Amino acid sequence: MRTARPPFPARHAASSVQGGVMLLEAMVAILIFSLGVLSVIQLQAVSIRQASSAEYRSMASMLANDLVSRMWASNRAPDALQASFSSTSSGSGYTQWLATVRRSGLPNISNDQGTLPTVTFTSVPAGVVGGTASSQATVTIYWKEQGDTTRKRSYQVVAQIK
Repeated sequence: MRTARPPFPARHAASSVQGGVMLLEAMVAILIFSLGVLSVIQLQAVSIRQASSAEYRSMASMLANDLVSRMWASNRAPDALQASFSSTSSGSGYTQWLATVRRSGLPNISNDQGTLPTVTFTSVPAGVVGGTASSQATVTIYWKEQGDTTRKRSYQVVAQIK
């Protein structure tokens, strides 16, 4: 006795529906993978931007310490420091150092953007810190990063010169 077989198209109907689900699963997997790749690319871009920012801060630190070293190597009398290194008097020490800052590679250092470095002095009378009068120098370096037109970054150093 022979049993009847199910019709041929009936067997393939179930597998063709399953094949569509498999295609959908593959498309969802590709979408998830693509989102992961885009996230990694964005993470890399943020990392590069942060590395540039750290480089500029390091450069500003070295430049500020360079100016303080020049102050220590010069005449350290309060009036002489003020005349030579103050940004308001534009003395020879300040203008030479400013040329170094402009060549350093810090972005957007200009008077037009309000990013010129400032150097100010405060007199510290004799007897407060020691037996002689001294000066407190405040060096502030400003810059604007590439593509950032609104936010001004700064690095500040305060040094006691006597």
